[in-house]
Amino acid sequence: MTLLNPIDIEVIRNALTAAAAEMDVTVWRTSRSTIVRELLDYSTAVFDAEGWNLAQSARIPSHLNSMSAALRTLLSDFVRAEDWGPDDVVITNDPYCGGQHLPDIIAFRPVFHEGTRIAYVGTLCHHIDVGGLVAGSYPSKATEIFQEGLRIPPVKLIDKGVRNEAVWAIIRQNIRKPDLLLGDLQSQVASLEVGRLALARLAARFGAAAMLEAGRRILDMSEAAMRAALHDMPDGIYEFTDQLDDDGIDIGTPIILHVKLEIAGDAAIVDLSGCSPQVQGPTNATLASSNSAVMFALMSAALGGQRGGSFAMNAGCYRPITVIAPEGLVVNARAPAPVAHRIAVTHRLLNAMFGALHQAVPDRIPAAYYGCSYVTTFQTIGLDAKRDVLVEIEIGGSGATPGKDGVNAYSSGMHNNSNIPVEMIEAQMPLTILRYALLPGTGGGGMQRGGLGLVREWRIDSERCFFTANMDRFFSQPYGLAGGAPASVGRLEFFRGGITTPIPPKSDNVPLVAGDIVRLETSGGGGFGPAAQRPAARREDDRRLGYAP
Repeated sequence: MTLLNPIDIEVIRNALTAAAAEMDVTVWRTSRSTIVRELLDYSTAVFDAEGWNLAQSARIPSHLNSMSAALRTLLSDFVRAEDWGPDDVVITNDPYCGGQHLPDIIAFRPVFHEGTRIAYVGTLCHHIDVGGLVAGSYPSKATEIFQEGLRIPPVKLIDKGVRNEAVWAIIRQNIRKPDLLLGDLQSQVASLEVGRLALARLAARFGAAAMLEAGRRILDMSEAAMRAALHDMPDGIYEFTDQLDDDGIDIGTPIILHVKLEIAGDAAIVDLSGCSPQVQGPTNATLASSNSAVMFALMSAALGGQRGGSFAMNAGCYRPITVIAPEGLVVNARAPAPVAHRIAVTHRLLNAMFGALHQAVPDRIPAAYYGCSYVTTFQTIGLDAKRDVLVEIEIGGSGATPGKDGVNAYSSGMHNNSNIPVEMIEAQMPLTILRYALLPGTGGGGMQRGGLGLVREWRIDSERCFFTANMDRFFSQPYGLAGGAPASVGRLEFFRGGITTPIPPKSDNVPLVAGDIVRLETSGGGGFGPAAQRPAARREDDRRLGYAP
């Protein structure tokens, strides 16, 4: 029997989305570290009683499209649902237990109404440090996951409403900035409580049976919308290849990301069998991470469909999509492969997906964006041996679309980060930001110009500092489409005593001293259409605004 009419379904669907957004704000307002509070590297979501994503905040695609896989892995392999009480919080950061990479600690809590489990709420935060070879836990030279930091198996952080002090103590003992991490972890726990209360209010109005029915129907609605969007795309097989520079160990050997996309009626098959085998360095991804890129690409393309409008982004959208990725590939790494730089794989896989989709729906797919998280970590050490850690994730330019220029210095693709304000960094760290600006000429030329990358310079003001970089797009350019030109590649170097020294884009613990200056240049986005078709007035505007040299 149907308990709900269509209006009820929309009320519940929007209330679930509002709950995820309220959880989002809670993390933002209560977190401690700059990577969570300022850079906004976290996500929140609501799941049905089986672990499927029902509603989400407007946060990080790489998180949100993988959190269902994490929760369902926990339920199937590690924590029985009947043993997971209403006041229990389970956490993990292990990529091979459903996580992403070790800095991302994911926390879940079930929600009950009158003894019936009606949902789960979840948060994922990228923490500032979880131990390992380098500060920030983003090593570029790790060759096994054990070197990347503390692995937390699925465990109850809160058990029957009581802190599991042994787990908190183990975490504290193994990380460089315990007060910041544990403060952010408390923020996650608070966010789960806010989400639980929001769902409890909703269940008090509609009842447990209606909440479960609403979850099923919301997923069914998104599945139907996704199938309709796929059906509107022309049937066919579309292939595209992009590549990463290397894994940081086998320098100069590119990593291939090959996509074979088949659109058949109202379904899609994405075959990743042509991707490179997993690599020795940390530029690997688990299947959950890679799936997030595939789903994001297809959902983004679907939203631009001819039927117009929008639909709820949730796990219902995944149902028409089949992903083929044999274990042992760089997109489905086998333990204990290192995966710290898994975001590079998913960024580039998204670029490859967009390249394939352009062949099917050329009017709605942009040229390649910069396709890389430019991860920089500074560990400063003062005369009193005080250690501070800064993790920054820089961005570049977005790709041009058929109708618009790319956006300059715009967080695109698999992440959705903000920047950490210069004033915040300089107030908390012995660092000075000397330059932060758009970089002329970095976007690919075209009828529509690619967005510009940026330049950032940090001066070291502490006695000692260790610098770590984990980046890509220093050799392989972001591609243009439909005759557009590719964008620039990145550059990383430091200055000391009038001498400029290049820094490899994948470097661990580079020793620096007071007065040294680190300079990063990021890639722009690819152009769209032949540059000769760009109107003269717009070319003149590019020169006047300093976008073109």
